Amino acid sequence: MKIVVLGGGAWGTALALSAASNPTARHAVTLWLRDVAQAQALEVARENRRYLPGVSFPTALQISGQPLTDLIGLAPTFDLVIIASPMAGLRGLLADVCKLTAPVAWLCKGFEQAIGTGPGLLGHEVQHQVAPNLHAGVLSGPSFAQEVALAQPTALVASSAHADVRDALVAGFHSPSLRVYANEDVVGVEVGGAVKNVLAIATGLCDGLQLGLNARAALITRGLAEMTRLGLALGARPETFMGLSGLGDLVLTATGDLSRNRRVGQALASGQTLDEAVHTLGHVAEGVYCARTVVQRARSLGVDMPIAQCVVELLDGHMRPAEAVARLMGRDPTRENVTIPAGPAP
Repeated sequence: MKIVVLGGGAWGTALALSAASNPTARHAVTLWLRDVAQAQALEVARENRRYLPGVSFPTALQISGQPLTDLIGLAPTFDLVIIASPMAGLRGLLADVCKLTAPVAWLCKGFEQAIGTGPGLLGHEVQHQVAPNLHAGVLSGPSFAQEVALAQPTALVASSAHADVRDALVAGFHSPSLRVYANEDVVGVEVGGAVKNVLAIATGLCDGLQLGLNARAALITRGLAEMTRLGLALGARPETFMGLSGLGDLVLTATGDLSRNRRVGQALASGQTLDEAVHTLGHVAEGVYCARTVVQRARSLGVDMPIAQCVVELLDGHMRPAEAVARLMGRDPTRENVTIPAGPAP
């Protein structure tokens, strides 16, 4: 297959490396970067020293810094196009590739920040607005870029309403070190990928305050209930949240030391400001940017998400870490269940 990955951050680079290194498939992979100087630096070094230092590029991986319009002119020769931008860049890149006939998939996880008076949108909702004719989907699941780049065992989910997109993602990325499972529930996969980042901030806070493993387990479990409630209200399938893109991604992001969102929570627990925490990371922590949108979307659907709400108030500086814990522990007793809000899904 001929694959192009648009975006040279950690995750885009890692997946491009993985596909180009597949010993049985022999894919031809192009990693495109908007910054020409950065593309030249990667080509000279044959590694991404900023995001994945020490991981050498295979010979099958080509680097491109040509104008995107020129690259898109070659798109009919590609079998799969991957958008590896942060959530904030998805809308623009989808507009750029809106006329392609090849399968397109994005890697970003989160809700787009609300535009005007409208709600913040998931990736597939953005795509329906700006590129409705694309055959598109999302590649998601529990994965740290560094481990994928090092060919450590990983499992992902290829989700799309279109069989050709699911098939292309499986063919493009399934390898001896990377298992790719097909899934038709795009809504559930995207809700899981978005909300787990917010919940990971809460879990990092819990660990940073040294509240113990009991507290961590309770937070992850109740967070999964919040995630599921929102997903069901948006039309997702409940079983999706028991899979890789739900429980799997939540556990990894909430407990893994490589999790940027978890590290934000730990930094806040140590007394750092949000600006200090984000600056120290040097990478995008999507949970910081989409937490407010998650809560707004949930509120509009009548979905109760107390953990996510506390994260928003903490990020906004309206609550201190200890106060967030006290609020959650002080909630009235209730039954343990996942409530499906009344009313039709939008």
